[in-house]
Amino acid sequence: MSSGIVIAIIVVVVLIVLAVGVWMAVRRRHLRERFGPEYERAVEAGDSRTAAERDLREREERHDDLDLKPLPSSARQQYAQEWNSVQEHFVDRPQEAVGEADHLVTRLMKERGYPTEGYEQQVKDLSVEHGRTLEHYRAAHEVNARAGGRQTTTEELRGAMVHYRALFDDLLTNGDRPGQQHA
Repeated sequence: MSSGIVIAIIVVVVLIVLAVGVWMAVRRRHLRERFGPEYERAVEAGDSRTAAERDLREREERHDDLDLKPLPSSARQQYAQEWNSVQEHFVDRPQEAVGEADHLVTRLMKERGYPTEGYEQQVKDLSVEHGRTLEHYRAAHEVNARAGGRQTTTEELRGAMVHYRALFDDLLTNGDRPGQQHA
């Protein structure tokens, strides 16, 4: 083989390696931007960065298959009224109000088109569009699970309400950022 052919092969291999590296970096940046803090959580919890990124891409694919829909204005208003009622119940019945908040968030998820069977799957499905508020949901869910056994303080229950509210607001506004409007 002539030296020109060897150099050409080396150049092609280097270009392929560079292209793959750029492609992987772009894909990683996309996942970080899309999932927010959930990206780092998945990487820390996974066996490897590659496995975590594969899991996040699978979540995206499943999410793309969901029939998610924005809420009409009337439904958003109804849910907001129900939330206010749940908050009022907190004064006299904090433990029950946290359970009501969990139920209301689950109903809202279902109406938006999210499957609601199984907490772990809910977290994965929500992570694609609501990764920035997902830690709130985890914290609230953990307190709610302990509340059934009366192992929570009123302050923990209050915190759970605040956490549920963060995801509730995100779901209620269809995941939009402030300033975005829907008909």
